[in-house]
Amino acid sequence: MAHILVAGGGIGGLAAALALSDRGHTVTVLERAAELTELGAGIQLAPNAFHALDRLGVGERVRERAVFIDALRLMDGTTDEPIATLPLTSAYRHRFGNPYAVVHRTDLYQPLLDACRERAATVRLRTRSAVRGYEQDEDSATAVLDDGERVTADALIGADGIRSAVRAQLVGDGEPRVSGHTIYRSVIPMDRVPAELRSDTVTLWAGPRWHFVHYPISGGRHLNLAATRDDGASVPVSGLPTSTDQVLDEFPDLGTTAGRLLRLGDNWKSWVLCDREPLDRWVDGRVALLGDAAHPMLQYAAQGACMALEDAVLLGDLTDCPPHALSGRLAVWNAARSRRTAKAQSVARDMGRLVYHPSGAAAEIRNKELSGLTVDELHDKVAWLHGARDLTRV
Repeated sequence: MAHILVAGGGIGGLAAALALSDRGHTVTVLERAAELTELGAGIQLAPNAFHALDRLGVGERVRERAVFIDALRLMDGTTDEPIATLPLTSAYRHRFGNPYAVVHRTDLYQPLLDACRERAATVRLRTRSAVRGYEQDEDSATAVLDDGERVTADALIGADGIRSAVRAQLVGDGEPRVSGHTIYRSVIPMDRVPAELRSDTVTLWAGPRWHFVHYPISGGRHLNLAATRDDGASVPVSGLPTSTDQVLDEFPDLGTTAGRLLRLGDNWKSWVLCDREPLDRWVDGRVALLGDAAHPMLQYAAQGACMALEDAVLLGDLTDCPPHALSGRLAVWNAARSRRTAKAQSVARDMGRLVYHPSGAAAEIRNKELSGLTVDELHDKVAWLHGARDLTRV
């Protein structure tokens, strides 16, 4: 079978390595960092993520680390009044075939990494191997590293994130789009959270041009806090330490309950959220993009990692072929995935604008429309995304 390079050792890159090795290919993962690890805090996994993780052979390992969520709750962040609740228990799990869960990012990443290490015969993990570009001919693809080394194989998958060097050459669309939204994140021990404020839900408090979301992670040992302000930020920021006073100043009109939770946070860090416009084409011959390199999206649909996992599974399915057929199969994979991922990108943007951040009359319309939906209707709304086993569904 083929030898395939993967640029980037994050969630998408490791998932791709597992899916490709399942098809008999050998894989070399080229990671820029000195060690394989995953930064960040909480991440949400809908049933479609677990469908993919099961296909990759790590679903049970992730379930062991996860907190299974009973409901997604949308609250009015200024009045403490409920707007809508999407139940995620028996009917949801029966319909979509898997639970909805939350984990710390490392609780998703570590099982993928462990599984790759267990396949040392077919998956090679290289650190300090930053890919700056590529070369290719009819029969091979070569990753060009920052130090000038060239690594040649039968194909190259760029899973190197929103600022992908592989994308810069393949697409050439410059820097990501800055959303104008700043997110502040904190993770605190659950024993600091009053009992009456604890629940196995993802709760989102929506206000005018802001929202605040929290949920348990790390097997329930910690609470993940994330507060987002539509503040017109124009310069990307990543993991900037931010004082508690500054965060509290950004959300002065939080209601009583949400305010109590926000004040529990400490060691805050901030990011300015970015995404990109959807692409129709993310394949160039024997070179392709995957995950955030192909279709980075805002966090508001909680589907960025889920889409990367889906990408990896279908990539494996469609590259069960000899080396000479890879370029054609990559093009088929691109065409099969692009409409679904583009819709997820668009829905994520729309949720920020129409659900999480409206004010005045727009907020009243949102409240009326969502509060009037039945549980079945709410499940229908997310079925194309959460319940999909067909990884091309829109």
